[in-house]
Amino acid sequence: MKIAVIGGGINGLSSAWQLALAGHKVSLFERDSLMQATSAASSKLLHGGLRYLEQGEFRLVREALQERRWWLKKAPQLTRRLPILYPLYHDSRRARWQLKIGLWLYDSFAGRKGIGRHRWLTAQQALRCSPNLKAEGLQGAYLFFDGQMDDQKLGMWMAEQCSKAGVQLFEHSPVKQVAADAKVLLHSGWQQFDRVVNVAGPWSQQLLQHSGLMQQPLDLVRGSHLLLPPIGRYGHMLEVPGEARIVFVLPYQGKTLLGTTEVRQHLDEAIRCSAAERDYLLNVYNHYFLPTCTKDSVLADFAGVRPLLSGSANASKASREYQLNWQGQVLTVSGGKWTTARALGKQVTAQVDQSV
Repeated sequence: MKIAVIGGGINGLSSAWQLALAGHKVSLFERDSLMQATSAASSKLLHGGLRYLEQGEFRLVREALQERRWWLKKAPQLTRRLPILYPLYHDSRRARWQLKIGLWLYDSFAGRKGIGRHRWLTAQQALRCSPNLKAEGLQGAYLFFDGQMDDQKLGMWMAEQCSKAGVQLFEHSPVKQVAADAKVLLHSGWQQFDRVVNVAGPWSQQLLQHSGLMQQPLDLVRGSHLLLPPIGRYGHMLEVPGEARIVFVLPYQGKTLLGTTEVRQHLDEAIRCSAAERDYLLNVYNHYFLPTCTKDSVLADFAGVRPLLSGSANASKASREYQLNWQGQVLTVSGGKWTTARALGKQVTAQVDQSV
């Protein structure tokens, strides 16, 4: 079939690749450059999502852990295994036994595709791994492993796989409208396809609105990150003081990556890290590390908008799952996460094949 894929982020590219591998003639349309928006503003992790276990998202975590291994194996030049510490203090919200169960499940779900089993470190061992951690009240830390990547470069690697498979990639080609009979309105006029896959991320529902098609409710959440001076080679998964939320402090390209936030966002607002988000992240960092950092320590910042499935008043508890919805010959993808992009692409391909 002749298929139009709308959206040049990681989910759009992965969907286009899987569709091309299945024998379809695929054209991908991106309004700007490939891998420039949400997909390039991630926490740079290939991970199962340890914190999603608390929300009972076992299917998603299992799938993400399998996919994590695939990325690490297929693109070793752009990915790596990262050791991560989860320090426990006297005032931590989560008990050691809770984390033990979660990490045991994490390792179990990864199975033979695991990249290293978790273990407990004493306070002294944890401080040897991460000397900048505050020692007062430190009980110890769990050490576990996830993957790290350069999201933009890994996404462009996926674009290469698309080209090799025969996908035609059209950058700076905004789609203005789609029709339920699989027509696509470009600057040059309407083009007819057999199926349309709308994978425009945060903009997917806006496209449906402009096209007069029914929309699915999405929560648009801004996630901001800071880049700080380097503090070591271990990553850190940290509880936000007084909240159930988690932030990451990770080594990244010779710097420290600190994030993320979760702030409701409208598409007509500028997508950038606010002063309040910067202060919020610095407060978390300074709760755990010495010496402290100030706003003058910030080397750079970046922000992206994540489209999350609607239904939770708390963005931290919003599902990271994805949904596929048909309207005529138009399939819209809602939600999803970076690590599971290839698995999502397989689901898209299965749906398209079943629609014949």
